[in-house]
Parts: sequence; C-alpha cells; structure tokens
Amino acid sequence: MPAKKPRFAWLRPPKAGQFGSMTLLDHLRELRYRFLVVMAAIIVTTLVAMIFESQLLGLVLWPIQQAVEMYQQSRPGAQVEMITQGVTAGFSLYFRVCFVAGFIAACPIWLYQLWRFIVPALKFKERKTAGQFLGVAIPLFLLGVAFGYFICPRGFAMMLTFNPPSVVNLNDVAGFMSFELRLLLLFGLAFQLPVLLVSLNRIGLVSGATLGKFRSPAVVLIGIFAALATPTTDALTMLVLMVPMVIMYLVAEAMCRANDKRVAALMDGKEPALSPLARIRRRLASHT
Repeated sequence: MPAKKPRFAWLRPPKAGQFGSMTLLDHLRELRYRFLVVMAAIIVTTLVAMIFESQLLGLVLWPIQQAVEMYQQSRPGAQVEMITQGVTAGFSLYFRVCFVAGFIAACPIWLYQLWRFIVPALKFKERKTAGQFLGVAIPLFLLGVAFGYFICPRGFAMMLTFNPPSVVNLNDVAGFMSFELRLLLLFGLAFQLPVLLVSLNRIGLVSGATLGKFRSPAVVLIGIFAALATPTTDALTMLVLMVPMVIMYLVAEAMCRANDKRVAALMDGKEPALSPLARIRRRLASHT
C-alpha cells in the first residue's frame, strides 16, 4: 500500500538532485512555493502595520510637510494644499501605506526566499558564504530606505519651487505617497549593489578584474540611474545617491579582488574548481 502523502505536500518545494539539478516543472513548483511564502509573510506584516496606521501615515507625510515648510520659507505666502479624491481614497491611502510598510518589514523573508531559489545549484560552501552576505543585504536594504526617506524633503521642496507665483499648489495625497514609497523602495534596492556584486564573485560569475575593467562605464551607469531615481533637477540630490553607490561599487571591487587572490592561492598547483556556469554547461553537454 503506497504511503499517504502529507497534507499540503503539493505546496512544499521539490528536493533538488545532485548539483541542484531540477526539471523545469520542479523549478516552477519551487517558484510557486517561494512566492506563496513571501506573500504570506507580507500579508502578516501588512496586518500588523494596520495596527500602527496613524503613526505610519504621519511618517509618510513628514517629508512633504518638511518640504512645504522649506518652500514657504523661500517663498512667503505661497499656498500648498493636500487633497484626496473619491470616497474610497482614504481607505486606499491607509492600505497602500500599510502594504509598503509590510513589504519593507518582510524584507528578511523575501530576501531569504529569493536567495534560496537561487542556491540549489551551488555547493555547500557557496551556500554558506551566500548566507553570510544575506545578513548584510537586509541592513543595507533598510539603510537605503532610510537614506531615501531623509533626502526626500529637499527633493520635494525643490520640485515645489517650479510652481508659478500666486498659484495654489494642490497635491493629491495618493499620488504623492505612491511616488514617495516607490522612491524609498528604489533606494533600498540600489543599496543592494555591493551584495549583488560580491555574491556573484563568490559563486564564480564575476571577477574583481572584470569589475575593474568596467569601472568607468559602471560609474556612468550609476550616474544615469541616480539622475533618473532622484525626484529633483539639482545635481546635489543626484550626487547624494550617486556617491554612496560609487563607493559601494569600489568597495565591492576591492573585496572581489581580495577573494580572487585568496582563491588563486588555494588553487595553486590544483585543478581549478568549476564555476556554477561551467557545471551547468557540463550537465547540458552530458544530456546532448
């Protein structure tokens, strides 16, 4: 008599074979499992955030309130009003704030699940190293969110200065919050750059020499990204995001070069270990 499958066994991720090999269907099943875990975590943290909805709303509105004060100091008598449109606007406003707060609070879980989806093809030592860098990814994400939060007032104040004199500026709260919350998440993800580069180096996909070779194009791309991500037209606000990202890139490059030297010293006189891509190519070649 066949063994009875555990309840909800279909939700559990499939076990990977040697070298983390899986069929396409198994990968899709695992992706479904990781996605459900992330959504469950975000739902729970969102419900918890609803308990503190008033405090969260005050936090989200603080940047625009500071921006209005800066704007009115530079232009006395200027009028700026915050409005909502529609009967359900208030509910949508609170829900959006709580959802983003829940998404940020759940970052340890969705970062971990993202990494667990990637690591089946890695060796045990590579998984261990990756887990260490996951501990760096979480505080860096939160630091990026906080960094964006505290530069928002200056950016919004700069944008308000384009308002013509003697014209009342009406701001839809929902539109403003969507813009601000997207900006905070963007800053948080931007601060993941060193974690991404060093992690790719540790699993053999990027070398420190490659990062050094593409340093100049990377700085240009970071500058373009900072110009598009920041909400103002002044160079100072753009540099506030660009400079930390460039520094993080240089630190990641130095760490990758140091790791490459360490690996080269360990592999001196030995057959070099295959990188994950090389192992994947070998598996594909064996099936053809």
